[in-house]
Order: sequence, then C-alpha cells, then structure tokens
Amino acid sequence: MLRIIAKAIFWFVAITVGLTVVFRFVPPPVTVTMLVDANGITKDWTPLSRIDRNMVDAAIAAEDAKFCLHNGFDTAAIEQAMERNMRGSRIRGGSTISQQTAKNVFLWQGEGWTRYLRKGLEVYFTFLIETVWSKRRIMEMYLNVAETGIGTYGVEAGAQRYFGKSAAILSPAQAARMAAALPSPKKRSVTNPRGFTRRYGNAITARLGTVRRAGLDACVYK
Repeated sequence: MLRIIAKAIFWFVAITVGLTVVFRFVPPPVTVTMLVDANGITKDWTPLSRIDRNMVDAAIAAEDAKFCLHNGFDTAAIEQAMERNMRGSRIRGGSTISQQTAKNVFLWQGEGWTRYLRKGLEVYFTFLIETVWSKRRIMEMYLNVAETGIGTYGVEAGAQRYFGKSAAILSPAQAARMAAALPSPKKRSVTNPRGFTRRYGNAITARLGTVRRAGLDACVYK
C-alpha cells in the first residue's frame, strides 16, 4: 500500500510539474471549467502584448493590488477574509491573481466538500506557477482563461462580445467594467452595469492611474 501511495505521489508531482513547464510556453487547450460549461466555449488566446495595459491595470486594481509584491499569497488579505467570515460578513475572499490562475488552469470551481479539496490543491499549484512562470506569464494566463461572460473566456473574447473591439484597444472605463464583472461574470452586467457593479467599475477606473504611477504593474512590464 505504501509503495502504491508513493508511486501515485511521484506520478502526480511529475505530471503536474511537467504540465506547468509546458504551459509556461504553450497555452492550455482547454480547462476543466470550460469542459463542464453547458453554455459552450468562446475563447481567443491573445498574447499579453496585444492586451491593452488598461486591462492589466484594471485586473490588478480590482483583484490583487499586491500582485507584483507577493509570492502567490496575500497573507493580510487572507487574514481579513477569515476575520470577516467569522463575523458573518459577505466577502470577496482573499485569493490573489496567482491563486485564481492556478484554479482556473488546473482545477475546478466546485462547491461543498470538493471546494476544500480544491483549496488544498490550489496552494500546491499556486506555488508551482509562482516558481516556474514569470509574473508576466501568470497575468497573461489569467487574462486568457478567466471567465468573462456566459460561455466566454478570456478578455479578448469578452471585449469582442461586449464592445465589438479587440482587447488591444480597450478604454480605461471598458477595462474597468470588465474587471468589475470578473468575480461573477454570469451575474454582473458589463454593457449595462448597475448598482454595485457600476460603482465598483467607477472605483476601478479611478484606481488605474495609481496602479501605474505606483508601479503596481511593474513586474508585468519590466
């Protein structure tokens, strides 16, 4: 039994490390989330060089202001999320862009007990991509595999769907609206945002200048 377990661990590590190395250079053809999406898959892999900087900065402003500073985990954000959970408050969670990328590329969304299993594996894969990939590659992967609408994946497909234009020429407001909808793209409207989504999009737009001036995107554009 111990030999079987040891072999299973060996092959799991070998395969996952191998995939991580391959995906450093090659886009993943599909993800688990895409495969189980009953709405189909619309995607268009786009190099980061052809994604407007406004979109990168909007993602950082909305999801992970410390993206260039941490090694995959924002301990302060995790502690705050845990404290708010204990108080019963609604939260966005403490996941970084690196954690979300690890989940989106290698794992599943999931609810119930499978969510706890996924969270454990998410730590492992986050460590892997932070070790093997550059921050620029992590951001490129994130912006290409994140769900941006019903059956829509990546910011290029999202930009075409919502604005009829390439992600290479997004305005600050358009990028901010897409970033505001990223956590719940099936529920939050990009083309006609209201309430919280509209206010959040405006807040992200206002933060874009700060992201650039403070060099919070420096690891992507160094």
